[in-house]
Amino acid sequence: MKVATSVVVALALCLLTGCGGGQPSSEAPPAPQVEHEEDGSLLRVDHPEQFPVAVAVEHDAAPQLTVTGVVNPDVARTVPVVTLASGRVVEVRARLGDTVQKGQLLLRVRSDDVSSGYSDYRKAVADELLARQQLDRAKELFEHGAIPKSALEAAVDTEADAKATLDTTTEHLRLLGNDPDHPSGVVDIIAPVSGVITDQEVTQGSSIQSFAANPFTISDLSRVWVVCDVYENDLPSVHLGDTADVRLNAYPNQLLKGTISNIGAVLDPSIRTAKVRIEVANPGPMRVGMFATATFYGRKKEAHAVIPANAILHLHDRNWVFLPQGTDQFRRVEVMAGETLPNNMQEILSGLAPGQKVVANALTLQNAVDNQ
Repeated sequence: MKVATSVVVALALCLLTGCGGGQPSSEAPPAPQVEHEEDGSLLRVDHPEQFPVAVAVEHDAAPQLTVTGVVNPDVARTVPVVTLASGRVVEVRARLGDTVQKGQLLLRVRSDDVSSGYSDYRKAVADELLARQQLDRAKELFEHGAIPKSALEAAVDTEADAKATLDTTTEHLRLLGNDPDHPSGVVDIIAPVSGVITDQEVTQGSSIQSFAANPFTISDLSRVWVVCDVYENDLPSVHLGDTADVRLNAYPNQLLKGTISNIGAVLDPSIRTAKVRIEVANPGPMRVGMFATATFYGRKKEAHAVIPANAILHLHDRNWVFLPQGTDQFRRVEVMAGETLPNNMQEILSGLAPGQKVVANALTLQNAVDNQ
């Protein structure tokens, strides 16, 4: 009975302990436990070995300043369309934004100025003809001694005045946009230069007063200005003649080169910025009013830190990295990112120095924090 009892107990113990000599299965590493310290930027983890670190290396680069700007036409390449004829617009042949060629008809104006000018021209023609005939007669009489020399000189002066008046009235008609030999009450206004119409002040049926307004403004957009606002504290980084990289918001992948041609002498008193003008050759897509960003480069190179791009966490429109603090702690630090470098590396302008260590994959650590 004692032997039987011992056998039963042994069998029971074997069943309970899973006898059979099998090897225990391998287990997954335990999930890291994250503890938040009183300092919100400091994290404590149970298994820091799960978060490998990388060392920031040194990279020499010129300091950069990035600002926003707007594309404007070059004032030196902008020509207003001027007319001396006042009247009512009867036909418009061009519109705002159109590309026009020199000599192209832009609009037609019915003007009473032409009638008045043609009347003065006809009178000047008659006066000049009469003065010339009187001069010819005076010359003939003087040759026969019928009149004194003073009478001949008076006839010469009268004919000269009449001719000057005729030339003036003829030129006036031409300035009004009319041909003296073929007068018309409608004046054709043509483009003085080739370019793009960047301003339009008239429409069908509107009236025009001579010199009161320019019907059109034509700009040559082969070269344009990018006018930027630069804060006064950043002005020491901007120099006349320096080059700048310009990118249009509409075409961010297209890099344009420009030259700083002017730095405003007057600051905006409300936002404390100065206007900086960059001259840029327009390859085609640049349009007046487009938003752009310009990057200026300093003349002296500075040493910046470079880390793997995965070491940066983009959170709430800011960039962060995690720095090891002791054996099981990490501190979240804000940094300012610079240029993206080859091999998935990222330049850091501020917040991190060369030689410092950072978590190689910041997103992994942040996910571990969020899952707690």
